[in-house]
Amino acid sequence: MVEVQCALSPGVPSFSIVGLPSKSVSEARERVRAALTNLSIALPAKRITVNLSPADMPKEGSYFDLPIALALLAAIGVIPQDTVAGLVALGELSLDGGLVQVAGALPAAVAAAETGRTLMCPNASGAEAAWVGDTAVFAPASLSEAIAHLSGTRPLAVSQPGELLTAPAHLDLSDVKGQERGKRALEIAAAGRHHLLLVGTPGSGKSMLAARLPGILPDLSPGEALETSMVHSRAGMIDAGGISRRRPYRSPHHTASMAAIVGGGKGALPGEISLAHNGVLFMDELPEFPGSVLETLRQPIETGDVTVARANAHVSYPCRFLLIAAANPCKCGYLPDPARACARVPVCGQDYLGRISGPLMDRFDLRVEIPPVSFTDLDMDATRGENSMDVAERVAAARHRQSVRYADVPEIRVNADLNGDWLERAAKPDEAGQAFLLQAAEKLGLSARGYHRILRVARTIADLAGAEDVTRNHIAEAVAFRLAGQPI
Repeated sequence: MVEVQCALSPGVPSFSIVGLPSKSVSEARERVRAALTNLSIALPAKRITVNLSPADMPKEGSYFDLPIALALLAAIGVIPQDTVAGLVALGELSLDGGLVQVAGALPAAVAAAETGRTLMCPNASGAEAAWVGDTAVFAPASLSEAIAHLSGTRPLAVSQPGELLTAPAHLDLSDVKGQERGKRALEIAAAGRHHLLLVGTPGSGKSMLAARLPGILPDLSPGEALETSMVHSRAGMIDAGGISRRRPYRSPHHTASMAAIVGGGKGALPGEISLAHNGVLFMDELPEFPGSVLETLRQPIETGDVTVARANAHVSYPCRFLLIAAANPCKCGYLPDPARACARVPVCGQDYLGRISGPLMDRFDLRVEIPPVSFTDLDMDATRGENSMDVAERVAAARHRQSVRYADVPEIRVNADLNGDWLERAAKPDEAGQAFLLQAAEKLGLSARGYHRILRVARTIADLAGAEDVTRNHIAEAVAFRLAGQPI
């Protein structure tokens, strides 16, 4: 929260803004002056000082135009001072007094609700902010409407939430010919939010599988939709106040910078991992991403949030996403095919997948080798596989079992969140399963993280099967998915 204070004092007429304003904030005085002149409101011949408190925190952006104008109008007696005392306001002023939409109205409404205040924002942002529901939102189209509302001459109606956007039709899983093991891994990943790595030759269907993942995921719950929309609001991605219950699907190019992936830049904006919060982050050609960018994913994958630390800003964003990554087995892509592979086999494959560090590889719960599709599978008359609707029903049923099981544990939503005592309680295998897991851990040299991730995946496999207990078969399938790709 930034408190905007305005004081009038004798002296040479001037208008100054203090409190570490950026260039865009300092220019607000000219926009405010022009807007007031357009409304035939003359500034007093006094020294006008506007302070943005706390004064040691840098201020930037055009959010402060409206609160500065309201503080000034209260100081000169145009509007009652008590009407702005309990008000949170943000908005950019045009020179004719109109209010221009700004990003971040939704999180501003949440902050207003937490402090028991009302919110005033531009009309174009009102429908977005009204989704919070716990605070009154007033959205004037111009400064004159704001003055009329606060002075009581023409009160504004409380803004109503925008429309719930209808999601476009999903791509169907039945379009993918063959690749039954890849489809099974996709189902497990969706049911428990387990990270998945797909390794295969070019054209084998890795991107097709990933693009169809949103079609088998359940819709966002109301709470999740609000969380996700707050991040998108901060990034200016909400249009006409509408929010969607569809889970976000982000697919950054491998040339993306670190700031684009984890967040940063001017204003410490959210990155792709936060824009994918409660949804899917698909990273195609994973080894082609810069190594420094890949290593920054390790901590957010574990904690579910990221702090963007800059010299003048420290901002935390949520980033609880499902990571789907795809990679070729080597640089040329044809390592498994002796007729097409290059002369550097098998060194080229080790060097190429070696760009993915061991600690990052250890965080993939599922690893699947995607073989080339046979021409018999591509036959037009071949039987189509399961469609997305059938798989989505099983995923929804598995997620429902998890929501019931963890109903009293708010920090655990799906099996991927299991830790500590709850991991032992929910995913403890039977005697045969425990013996098999210990044997596999010793032979494969599993890390403690790998051991626990196998337990989480096995719990999800059991949920998909409707089983109460984790058995040897569930453990065996989880271990098999752990073996594919680069050695553990």
